[in-house]
Amino acid sequence: MARWQPGTRERLQTTALQLFASQGYDQTTVAEIAAAAEVTERTFFRHFADKREVLFAGQADFLGMFTGPIEALPDDTPPFVAIRNALVSAGAFFDDEKRPFSRARQSVVDQNPALRERELGKLATLKVRLGELLRSRGVPEPAATIAAETGVTVFHLSFQQWIAEGEQRSFEDIAAERLDALTAIVHPGR
Repeated sequence: MARWQPGTRERLQTTALQLFASQGYDQTTVAEIAAAAEVTERTFFRHFADKREVLFAGQADFLGMFTGPIEALPDDTPPFVAIRNALVSAGAFFDDEKRPFSRARQSVVDQNPALRERELGKLATLKVRLGELLRSRGVPEPAATIAAETGVTVFHLSFQQWIAEGEQRSFEDIAAERLDALTAIVHPGR
């Protein structure tokens, strides 16, 4: 078996996802993932703490996709503008190359209650972090929490549409459409 090679992490993720899809998440073992990816279990554990982390690795990067663009804005940026900027910036991550993996990953998550709970936890952490960030920038309550919760809801709805079978539009276009719909609800006639 090969030891570490460039792209090993990605190969492990792709292999694990294929096995999860074909035989089920609960039925797939780390040993099977490592063997199918032609690495040792030890190599697997260099990259991931457990098989669940194959699906949820990169939480800090995920949060950074949203917080980084907001942190780069002037402190007096209105909260909705900051959230819009974060969502549009996050779209750079969700390119067409990642769409098949994202679709397959979400299918595995949707089929397992524990994974669904973990996914909801990831979104809850994002809401908390965005709220904290907005408050630290001087956005008062309840505006900071409303903006954070709304931003995560728009992200979730945009992501679900982006991975929908047959969807071809970019994440940015889908997010902009949902943000525009929200604006129309809050400010009719604009």
